[in-house]
Amino acid sequence: MDIAVLLKEKRKLHFVGIGGSGMFPIVEILRREGYQITGSDVNEGDIITAERKMGIPVTIGHHQNNIGDAELLIVTAALLAGNPETEHAKRVGIPVIQRADMLGYLTSRFDNSICISGTHGKTTATSMTASILMLSGRDPAVIIGGKLPLIGGYGRTGDSDTVVVEACEYVDTFLHLDPAYSVILNIDADHLDYFGTLDGVKSSFSRFAKLARKAVIANRDDTNTVDALTDNEKKVVWFGQDPQSDYVICEIKNTGQARYSFCLTRKQETLGRFTLLVPGRHNVYNAAAAAVIAFENGCLPEDIQKGFDSFSGAGRRFEILGRRCGVTVADDYAHHPAEIKVTLQAAKDMGFNKVWAVFQPFTFSRTKQLLQEFADSLCIADRVVLTEIMGSREKNTFGVYTTDLAERIPGSVWFSEFRDVAEYCAGNAAENDLVITLGCGDIYKAARLIYEKLSRKEHDPIILSMKNNL
Repeated sequence: MDIAVLLKEKRKLHFVGIGGSGMFPIVEILRREGYQITGSDVNEGDIITAERKMGIPVTIGHHQNNIGDAELLIVTAALLAGNPETEHAKRVGIPVIQRADMLGYLTSRFDNSICISGTHGKTTATSMTASILMLSGRDPAVIIGGKLPLIGGYGRTGDSDTVVVEACEYVDTFLHLDPAYSVILNIDADHLDYFGTLDGVKSSFSRFAKLARKAVIANRDDTNTVDALTDNEKKVVWFGQDPQSDYVICEIKNTGQARYSFCLTRKQETLGRFTLLVPGRHNVYNAAAAAVIAFENGCLPEDIQKGFDSFSGAGRRFEILGRRCGVTVADDYAHHPAEIKVTLQAAKDMGFNKVWAVFQPFTFSRTKQLLQEFADSLCIADRVVLTEIMGSREKNTFGVYTTDLAERIPGSVWFSEFRDVAEYCAGNAAENDLVITLGCGDIYKAARLIYEKLSRKEHDPIILSMKNNL
């Protein structure tokens, strides 16, 4: 099925799963190109709200009538089998395109496609790279799985031969891309419902690397990444603290509030010291990857620092909602034990009295396979609050429940409703505490409820009177 031909012939597009972060940048780009777009999904959310503000009709719930007069369907990989919209489209002869194939087509239109992959950190590294290239005047197209404040969205069209793409490994999506640069930040055991084993994950990344037309840019300090590239015949540009790297990260310093600076050298020549606004030592590697990409594309050190100066985080990446009643409320996308670990470690280094982790497990398979790892990472926090598991594309054939995780975390509590989570956190968090919600589902809604309850509490006349009498 030739997508280029289809897009010339069809102007009315229907997105099934339009509320996904991977769908949204494609929606943004195709809408700007003049296509008429409709969509459907199963839950309300911020992305759907944004799409409706763009004038896109979105229906909650899947039904064949949602298709209307659409001429082409673009569908997410997260659909359950037998979706009524896709089944109806097939029956009546409407072409159905996978989101991965559409993304692959969009990237193939650019000669200089920079595709940034990794089990962890790819949204941040992609956002940093986009910020650097945009502010250095290179005007790239951008496709990101998180909202970048600099562009006010998840995607932009640009006016150059460069596109910066967040390349997701789930169901081998990134193997549909046409990368000039295949960037690998790290490789970890995730999406085992699809890959089966860590070796399966590494095999997929290995194939992604072999797609590179110009070079692979990879983290030499990550053992799994090194393993995945053992039989790679493409040019590899290594970065890391390993002195054998092409770009060496050195002199890492904590500048305060868990924010870091680092030096980058090439062939023993210092290229510059770079300072970050985002917290967490792990972000040094995300930033180093972005800097290497920028250097390989002709940017200067001052271009790179300008990009870092503009970047205080992508949406849902340690996103601070605000401070109320002395309690800071934040939200983060972390949904894998390794991500939770580095996020909570950063939080603990920021000088709060207590760190509250409010976690929504995502998918039954991941929760079952990594149950103890989740418990170990969450135990870094001083207080842990859990929600029900968000099954998403899965049914609970795994026999795993939130209570199984709670039993492994001393002192933890769990609730089935976000309003109860918010009531508990707002009622018990104290002065100079941090409450951070964690997960890739809709846990951000709980963060907002907590913030709202703290705001009402802060303005409660009884509480104000008590404070004034202290």
